[in-house]
Amino acid sequence: MSQFRYLPVTEEDREEMLKVIGVKSDEDLFSDVPEKIRFKGELKLEPKLSEPELIRFLSGLAKKNVSTSDYPSFLGAGIYDHYIPSVVDSVISRGEFYTAYTPYQAEVSQGELQAIFEFQTLICELTGMEAANSSMYDGSTALAEAALLTSGVTRNKKIIVSETVHPEYRQVLATYAHGRGLDVLTVPSINGSVDLQALEAAVDEQTAGVIVQYPNFFGEIEPLKEVEQITHGAKRAHLIVASNPLSLGLLTPPGAFNADIVVGDCQPLGISESFGGPHCGYFAVSKKLIRKVPGRLVGETVDEQGQRGYVLTLQAREQHIRREKATSNICSNQALNALASSVAMNAFGKKGIRELAEQNIQKAHYAARKLKEEGIRVHAEQSFFNEFIVECGRPVSEVNQALFEEGIIGGYDLGKSYAQLDTKMLVAVTEMRTKDEIDQFAEVLGGIIHG
Repeated sequence: MSQFRYLPVTEEDREEMLKVIGVKSDEDLFSDVPEKIRFKGELKLEPKLSEPELIRFLSGLAKKNVSTSDYPSFLGAGIYDHYIPSVVDSVISRGEFYTAYTPYQAEVSQGELQAIFEFQTLICELTGMEAANSSMYDGSTALAEAALLTSGVTRNKKIIVSETVHPEYRQVLATYAHGRGLDVLTVPSINGSVDLQALEAAVDEQTAGVIVQYPNFFGEIEPLKEVEQITHGAKRAHLIVASNPLSLGLLTPPGAFNADIVVGDCQPLGISESFGGPHCGYFAVSKKLIRKVPGRLVGETVDEQGQRGYVLTLQAREQHIRREKATSNICSNQALNALASSVAMNAFGKKGIRELAEQNIQKAHYAARKLKEEGIRVHAEQSFFNEFIVECGRPVSEVNQALFEEGIIGGYDLGKSYAQLDTKMLVAVTEMRTKDEIDQFAEVLGGIIHG
């Protein structure tokens, strides 16, 4: 068997297994399925390949993809091309981390537990919050879980969300809300930010949570101070802020604005785009909500000899208590990706993360200026992070195809999520884009739009 990467099932193995369970063939396993609805014939599948042939075939398919390693990318909308220190892969590829599962047995999982504890600590440092869990599936599920938390605490059913929150996050929220009978009200935007007057009119004593994004989906910096005053003016309502964690290396953290819950996706810090995932959501709260946090929490303690140790704590999950009393049905976390973020954050350090955030702002603003010089209309105020909207004057899909033919990955087609923005593109500029790449993008895009 040593020549195989895995242990194959031989015909002799199949016959032995069938004999043990008392049947003669595979068909006998489906005897309970009525004859008239059983599939007859052969499935229309490609002929089987040997392992070397299969590797060549799949490698050929992979080469048809174009990634950010091939073309400069100005596509963001929630997943970004950021620098990842080489030490990240070196650490997470270690066997004790790479294949680790949930650390149920603290006495044999101290390394994994400590890594998770460090992740929680780093998230608290970035967000300005008092507690964070060990990670969620991604940013969208973290946001939806935050909405459920506020409803459970307040016993209210009304969730208010800004139109400037990522549209896919809002879709996940709608799915979660449907099952729990929550009423989700979307507040419109004005000039790229939440309409404060509409928000104030919507918030009332029946509101459980108000959700804004900071920076928002369009890259604008929302006025958290005013949003917080409106939210907490209703007394029972909780403020939920979804944040790009990299931006918090420079922006005032939501905790400083008295946010109750801060969520987001850690992809910008040490996690590759991976053609869409998997990534890692974070979930941070004020101390008063710590017992309602979904997922896992790792705490620091001492053993009977007084030595420092780490344990899972405050586990109000359905695996540990009665289902109807559980805070969430989240059963797992993104430990490996959370570790990647932790390693990246430690490698950058406080000054490094701030520098990265500054580069994102500076390069995005430089790109906006260059596009304006090319006669392209840019919809952006002065307070945007690393994304902004440009007017293409024609379907964005056509513009992106023309950019691609010039070796450039264009921005996000906003018409996919906002019907009224069908000719507008969301452009992302990170620290990975060079001056030459930005200049080329502006020149090529100008030629496409005005050509």
